[in-house]
Amino acid sequence: MSEPVTGAAVPGPDGALRCPWGLSTEDYVAYHDEEWGRPVHGDDALFERLSLEAFQSGLSWITILRRRETFRAAFSDFKIAAVAAFTDADRERLLADPGIIRNRAKVDATLANARVLVDWSPGELDELIWSYAPDAAGRPAPRVLGDVPAITDESKALSKELKKRGLRFVGPTTAYALMQACGLVNDHLADCTARTRA
Repeated sequence: MSEPVTGAAVPGPDGALRCPWGLSTEDYVAYHDEEWGRPVHGDDALFERLSLEAFQSGLSWITILRRRETFRAAFSDFKIAAVAAFTDADRERLLADPGIIRNRAKVDATLANARVLVDWSPGELDELIWSYAPDAAGRPAPRVLGDVPAITDESKALSKELKKRGLRFVGPTTAYALMQACGLVNDHLADCTARTRA
């Protein structure tokens, strides 16, 4: 009997093959199967994902996923116009909220990003982010987790453009995590059942 390939798709409780991280906790199964890698559009929706990816920086994604509803409540469902109007009192409320990640730099970046984005035209954030989606035909499906990059030329370019336009906490690794989560790339493993649904 051959040894399993490290980082390859593994069967879940239902027998379907999934990316190994998608079975690492119960919380991840639904996120992996129903959200990650599926196209996300809309300025507010992308602002939420961009903000949560920034909060995730240096932490496990499960930490953010388990607090996502609390983040949404704290940040007015990530409506750009609402967050852009937050006051100093709102900032202090956020920094005292145990239900989110109370990192001053990340809270300040989220508020500052909303204040930048509120002046953009409707659909501009969506159009900008999606303009960096690579040609799917030129990308082979990853066979194992080791085949999945942490950054790409496209994520470096997206990060550079977002920073140039005044956004913060949008480094190339964060930009690539955003691209993965929002379906600009499909990094489900080749044998993963969710790959064809992404």
